[in-house]
Amino acid sequence: MKLINILDGLGAYLEMIFRMFVKPQKYSMFFREVFRQMYDIGIGSFGIISIVSLFIGAVTSVQFGNKLMNLGIIPMWWMGGMVRDTVILEMAPTITGLLLAGKVGSNIASEIGTMRISEQIDAMEIMGVNTYSFLIAPKVLGAVLIVPALTTLGMFIGIIGGMISGVLGGYFGQDEYIYGLQDDFNGRYMLIMFIKSFVFPFLISSIASFKGYYVKGGALELGKSSTDAVVLSSIAIVFFNFFIAYFLL
Repeated sequence: MKLINILDGLGAYLEMIFRMFVKPQKYSMFFREVFRQMYDIGIGSFGIISIVSLFIGAVTSVQFGNKLMNLGIIPMWWMGGMVRDTVILEMAPTITGLLLAGKVGSNIASEIGTMRISEQIDAMEIMGVNTYSFLIAPKVLGAVLIVPALTTLGMFIGIIGGMISGVLGGYFGQDEYIYGLQDDFNGRYMLIMFIKSFVFPFLISSIASFKGYYVKGGALELGKSSTDAVVLSSIAIVFFNFFIAYFLL
């Protein structure tokens, strides 16, 4: 029975994705909503992404620095490359995605879910409005367009955090770290980071929209739907994170 429910939910999710990609009824309203979503997600998440990225880069540098210092046989300028690759491949896209799953995913599910239980969506459908393209598509498109910029920001701040903590901790000098950043750089890692930064926001926004759009009941069910959106988005992120890395590295 549970398997049937899972397959039924997956089918409804894929149907929602398919029905979302239709011509908007009014382009001006559509793009106005897209830009609003980009602003809300980008500006609203700037602070938390910056703080978390700074300390993630810092703690990565400290942990690697302690290990290399104890070994005593590896040049400390390697730290630049190690922090760089760790932040680019994993920390920046994945941590940003998981943070946004909690912050943005719950907001989207609550917003659409409130409209569902208050029958606003039903009223729109009676008036002939395609609620998939009007409510869901701008959120998905806005997230997909702005999150790569947040991921790039997180990458730069994480690398800077690694340099600050390493220099202050006496693990290496600034020139050593910068030399390590430039050594043996693989541009493919940037490609993988950007692929993740497009896939993850699509998963977050679409799953959250799905959980909100199909919620039934009242306030209790709405809260559960928001929680489910965060949990399912986080699971989807780590799942796709593995397969993207496995097939592209």
